[in-house]
Amino acid sequence: MTTRTRTESVDTPAGEARIGWHTARGARLVLAVGHGAGGGVEARDLQALAAALPARGITVALVEQPWRVAGKRVAAAPKVLDEGWRGLWPALAGPGLPVVAGGRSAGARVACRTAAGLGAAGVLALAFPLHPPGRPEKSRAGELLGAGLPTLVVQGGRDSFGRPEEFPEPAAHHPYELVEVPYADHGFAVPKKAGTTQEEALAVITGAVAEWLAALAV
Repeated sequence: MTTRTRTESVDTPAGEARIGWHTARGARLVLAVGHGAGGGVEARDLQALAAALPARGITVALVEQPWRVAGKRVAAAPKVLDEGWRGLWPALAGPGLPVVAGGRSAGARVACRTAAGLGAAGVLALAFPLHPPGRPEKSRAGELLGAGLPTLVVQGGRDSFGRPEEFPEPAAHHPYELVEVPYADHGFAVPKKAGTTQEEALAVITGAVAEWLAALAV
């Protein structure tokens, strides 16, 4: 299965967004993933997914929010991020395949808040920021639990924005799956002295996401 890549600009109410398409021939679904507030689509986890998943029949769309395309250093407010995501959704759904809404960190929050209303097939939350570092009382669990769709959380074992053991137990009416990436921080970086390599950590991410998406595509 071969991969084709292209870049598409999309006008949204929040400004011009950009989609980097990593298209699998014979794709079964589209995984659309947005970046966080502190970086762009060059994040190691997003790039790993774009490199690995097309060979498994998954088209990956790396989404750059308008604030990032415009060269700003500070992310827009959550309401504006949601507007940008909703505005580019028709382009993501254009191929006519089921679309899974995803993102890392702030992008994961956007996906959780908007996916059900957009008709997404599921939600992928990479490094979900459960709370600000050192402020567990400022929980954002409500956004995650309120997604209302099949949800996969992939979380670093030492993520300062929320370690896996801090997440609430899934409930029957708020189901989600959680996969831990051992030793990884919020950016899924692992220390050189950790019991796993950086490549192995990224393989945990791509393997878990691929397996979960395969089940959704059945």
